[in-house]
Amino acid sequence: MTQVPAGQDRGPLAIVFALGTAQTIAWASSYYLPAILAAPIAHDLGLAPTYVFGALSGSLVISGLLGPRVGHAIDTFGGRSLLAISNLVFVAGLLLLSVAHGVAVLIAAWVLLGIGMGMGLYEAAFATLARIYGTHARRTITGITLIAGFASTLGWPLTTWLDSEYGWRVACQVWAVIHIALALPLNLSLPRAVPLDQMPQPSARGSQQPGRQSETFAMVLLAYMFAAASFVSSGISAILPTMLVAFGATPAQALLAGALVGPAQVGARLLEAGWLARFHPLLSARLAMLMNPIGVVALVAGGPLLASTFTVLYGAGNGIITIARGTLPLALFGPAGFGRRVGMISLPSRVTGAAAPLALGLMVEHIGSSALWISALVSVSAFFALLLLRTEQPTSPPLQVGEQNS
Repeated sequence: MTQVPAGQDRGPLAIVFALGTAQTIAWASSYYLPAILAAPIAHDLGLAPTYVFGALSGSLVISGLLGPRVGHAIDTFGGRSLLAISNLVFVAGLLLLSVAHGVAVLIAAWVLLGIGMGMGLYEAAFATLARIYGTHARRTITGITLIAGFASTLGWPLTTWLDSEYGWRVACQVWAVIHIALALPLNLSLPRAVPLDQMPQPSARGSQQPGRQSETFAMVLLAYMFAAASFVSSGISAILPTMLVAFGATPAQALLAGALVGPAQVGARLLEAGWLARFHPLLSARLAMLMNPIGVVALVAGGPLLASTFTVLYGAGNGIITIARGTLPLALFGPAGFGRRVGMISLPSRVTGAAAPLALGLMVEHIGSSALWISALVSVSAFFALLLLRTEQPTSPPLQVGEQNS
């Protein structure tokens, strides 16, 4: 058994709690911030809310472009320090946003927040866990998504209260303080990465092995699948209430059905952590990509009576795909070079996620509820892409680090 380096003897539950909480803060104070603050920021600056959402879209593209470099840095040095630096970048972006009085400073603030997201959201966290636990990182990856899945549930009410009581500028400043007081110490509490000479080094993989598909081809398929999933997730999230009303639901029914998305995501992640954990992550991903098309068929067939069925299936698929962003590349390629691969695979999904709300919004204007069929076809195409992937495991011996604590 590989010797456990100093600092690696902490139980995985403590690491999952620390990193999951830090991720919750990172998501709530960046990606989910405009949902609450776009209107007051735009009103105060004399802009349309689309400027704020446009700045968010730009920041997502920046974070995606940084992904491969950030992943390579984590592969080389580990993610503990990089995640801590991301907290400082988030603080700088939030403080700059809080003093914005025009478009230039607003854009500069979201550039900083985009850099922070590139350094500090899921892809960086997944790569950090892969450097700590190697091939045994699947359960810890699932664990942090279970906790951080509540980022909007916890972040939106807090941001709303801060805005209503003290204004949006103070809300940004409070989130900056939370980064310094809570998220930064939690990220610094993470163990250091396994030294590179203790990581498994496959003797041969991908196209070098007879009968195995090339690694590049597999990465292209994964990149397409995650880009398609991001397009569907981001697009439907933006138009969900309007779409359900277009199918005949009342505003109250649409609100109730939409409220089920979050619990469905958490329930699916619990299923992934339990029963589905015994299977290859490809099975989970394939099932997840079928949930949106099945939900669309149910909604079209049953109308508003099955609106909740649609949102539950849609939410469950999203919940599992979030985990698959980390577990699937790990299972297919192993932990060596994991961060850089995930960064490259995730780049197209950041672009499609940023473009989806506008694209699906335009589809709704021109073809109405038929836009949901477009989303279903995109999901089906991603499912067929996954069928081309094989479930062969990496040939390197499994890394034993942290196994006794699993």
